[in-house]
Amino acid sequence: MPDRVPSRARPDADDPGASMSDEHTGSSGAGIRPATADPAPERLEPRGLDRPATDPAERAAFGRPDGVTSGFDRAGDHAAATNGTTNGAAPAAPPPTAAVARAFGRPDTDGGLQRPPSEEVSRAAQPGGDDAPFWPGGSATDPWRDPDTPVVAAPPPGDDTPAPAADRPAGPRLSVREVLFGGRVAPRALALLGVLALAIGALGGLVGHWVASGADSLTSPGAVLASTGEAKERPPGSVPDVAGRVLPAVVSLEVTVGNQAGNGSGVVIDPQGYVLTNNHVVAPALGPGQGRVEAVFSDGSRHPASVVGADPMTDLAVVKVPVANPTVAAIGRSADLAVGDGVVAIGSPFGLTGTVTTGIVSAVNRPLRLDPEGSAGDAVIDAVQTDAAINPGNSGGPLVDAAGAVVGVNTAIRSADSGQSGGGQGGSIGLGFAIPIDTARAVAEELIRTGRVVHADLGVNARSVTDGSDDGAQVQNVVGDGPAAAAGIAEGDVVVSVAGRHIAGADELVVAVREHKPGEQVPVGLVRQGRPLTVTATLGQR
Repeated sequence: MPDRVPSRARPDADDPGASMSDEHTGSSGAGIRPATADPAPERLEPRGLDRPATDPAERAAFGRPDGVTSGFDRAGDHAAATNGTTNGAAPAAPPPTAAVARAFGRPDTDGGLQRPPSEEVSRAAQPGGDDAPFWPGGSATDPWRDPDTPVVAAPPPGDDTPAPAADRPAGPRLSVREVLFGGRVAPRALALLGVLALAIGALGGLVGHWVASGADSLTSPGAVLASTGEAKERPPGSVPDVAGRVLPAVVSLEVTVGNQAGNGSGVVIDPQGYVLTNNHVVAPALGPGQGRVEAVFSDGSRHPASVVGADPMTDLAVVKVPVANPTVAAIGRSADLAVGDGVVAIGSPFGLTGTVTTGIVSAVNRPLRLDPEGSAGDAVIDAVQTDAAINPGNSGGPLVDAAGAVVGVNTAIRSADSGQSGGGQGGSIGLGFAIPIDTARAVAEELIRTGRVVHADLGVNARSVTDGSDDGAQVQNVVGDGPAAAAGIAEGDVVVSVAGRHIAGADELVVAVREHKPGEQVPVGLVRQGRPLTVTATLGQR
């Protein structure tokens, strides 16, 4: 810290000449001013508190009594300010109630509140009088008041091991009579009860022996009973499981026209009683005669059925049965089928209702032209081929997969004596055909809505041809002003593809065109005079 520069001493009050100061204000020595005494600064007194006026009502309710200026009233001040007192003493408070005295009063056996309640000696008996310590030996020995007392952790509560309970002496043992009857039965009566129980047991043994001897006499002594094995299991997906779930949804359709009758099958596809079947099954009832269709369910109940609509081009029809809460079959997807998948055919072949046969999918997308019987003569289906036994009467019944979902409608068979058949009498040789459920569902929905189905048409007639390496459908004639004529397709052209699907024959050309909707534009691949050609045709309707 730098040394303080000594300044000139102020002039004494007794030195009249010491009234000037040589204090310099600059480095050149100029600016000398007279050292006059500074006037004393003015001291500010504390301002008075601004106390707003209080409401008389609030002051009367919350203020101190008159004459009391502090929080603790002295007896003299209060006595002087109390009105109506002549001796200067404060008015006595009313005595407490009995309940308040019991709750907050001093104990009757204790002389004061400054002694432990357990201390039995009185204050006067304590050594030292009022200043006697609470603890023997003085408060200095109290560990809670001694700052030098070491800290010791007390054990947690409950760690003390309880003393083992003393073993009880064993009491006298009870007799059987005391246990069973509480000692209230005499020994003679107990013996009588034992004898009676033995007599009843002996009588039961004699009766059992007599019954067993009588049963042995019913059979020959030399008879040998066949042994039985464990019960057969029917896991989900097995043929018994599938048949048990689908059979209640399959009906047998009996068609009667005059004195003639026929039968077929159907499957319930809607809770309102709509049944899907083949057109050739119900076609006789749609003729000029008074035909009648009756549905027979698996439980034997019979109900009349009415034809909602039929489509001869796909050989499908829908009938309605007035039945409440029928069992509805689950509908699957035929597009997911693969060759080799297991399938089950259910129907009424030759009138044998509830017949179940099993097989596999032999082929898919098999174009098949049906016999003209019961159809318009141009019924062509893109069939699912199966080796499951299908016979006349199976027509219209469901073809289901291993999950029990309907994937096709059994429609036709190929037999040795009748060729392709939609309802002939030829037997099954393992070549059965079903309409894919994807096609059948679309047709059924349209029949239920409108009663008829409109199909796409190219406007040509064709025949199947092959040149030894490639197959196709050769156009025989073209309908004038039809879709094919507008697209430039001429007679003699060979159609080899429609919308990317290869065409191997005339039947496949029909099913390939019907896969699309009327008004849709599709590319058509042709071979004209040995040269490939592709045209775009806007399909019409039929």
